Amino acid sequence: MLNRFAPLVPLALVTLLFGCAAHSPVTQQEQQQQVKNSVTAQSSSVLFQEELATDKELADFSGSKPYQLPVLADSILERGMSLIGTRYRFGGTSEAGFDCSGFIGYLFREEAGMNLPRSTREMINVDAPLVARSALKPGDLLFFATNGRRGRVSHAGIYLGDNQFIHSSSRKSGGVRVDSLGDSYWSKTFIEAKRALAMAPTVVTARK
Repeated sequence: MLNRFAPLVPLALVTLLFGCAAHSPVTQQEQQQQVKNSVTAQSSSVLFQEELATDKELADFSGSKPYQLPVLADSILERGMSLIGTRYRFGGTSEAGFDCSGFIGYLFREEAGMNLPRSTREMINVDAPLVARSALKPGDLLFFATNGRRGRVSHAGIYLGDNQFIHSSSRKSGGVRVDSLGDSYWSKTFIEAKRALAMAPTVVTARK
């Protein structure tokens, strides 16, 4: 259903971006070094392989709510796409400006009635099914280690579909934007994904 977002997604820029909330800007040389250092971040995801949720476990976790997930994802991502270009703001949680976790929290609160933890370090620990990269669905949360510290989360975004995700990146890169999970930088810094929408309330009235 969300494949319709694909034509709206520009070709991803090969730009090395900062992490979220608690990270200061770094130089291009430092960013290049971070990419090299973060190659090992992928290996950390192996630690989670035994915990990846199966389709049945995802359904059991959601109880009677699976039918809502595509609808909620659609609503969240439509709202997110409408905010492309919104400036990055450290600690920002409103349309005046977002940091990465503030952007995610805003969308999930406004469109799915969910209050997610404020920081990426807390958000990655929510009690939601862990999803394999090959099984990603629109609306899944993506977590990255962008600060060069192996396996330590520092950035997050929301999966759009077609290997694309939306996030509030940095001041230099224009704030809210869409990037490709297939880009070498994001692929190497990717840690894991969680289906947070499985925790959505039984009854949700999403904005039109």
